[in-house]
Amino acid sequence: MPEAILLKDVEGVGERGTVVEVSKGYLRNYLIPRKLAQPATKGAIEQAQVRMAQLEKAKAEAIERAKENAATLSRTVLTIAQQAGDDGRLFGSVTSQDIADAIREARGLKVDKRKINLAEPIKHVGTYMVDVEIAEGATASVKTMVVEAK
Repeated sequence: MPEAILLKDVEGVGERGTVVEVSKGYLRNYLIPRKLAQPATKGAIEQAQVRMAQLEKAKAEAIERAKENAATLSRTVLTIAQQAGDDGRLFGSVTSQDIADAIREARGLKVDKRKINLAEPIKHVGTYMVDVEIAEGATASVKTMVVEAK
């Protein structure tokens, strides 16, 4: 059976970059025409190993950047001004989108609002700790102060 290097993840066969043994017909009629794999020659295997090493290095750098951003965000204090009544109850609420916008203004980091762990919108003036997931394995607790707009 010939060997093939997978160019993309193939369900039931393997993940991208791995060398697998597949039948000759499957390789020639299915994998190669769909650009899912290429025949595993000596040069192609070496190229795949170099490509995998570059991907691993890029992933490690991205994780390091995410941890640095998380450390920066942990030291950040966000102040969000909203109109409120005499009892401190907001006219409206502070949502995860508002927090994402405040982070972008304060630190220049673009954070997806779905990565902000806010159980329910903030409806009262006060200080809150909001967990923000920067990337997988990098989380920051951001101190958020909701104040009354004047």
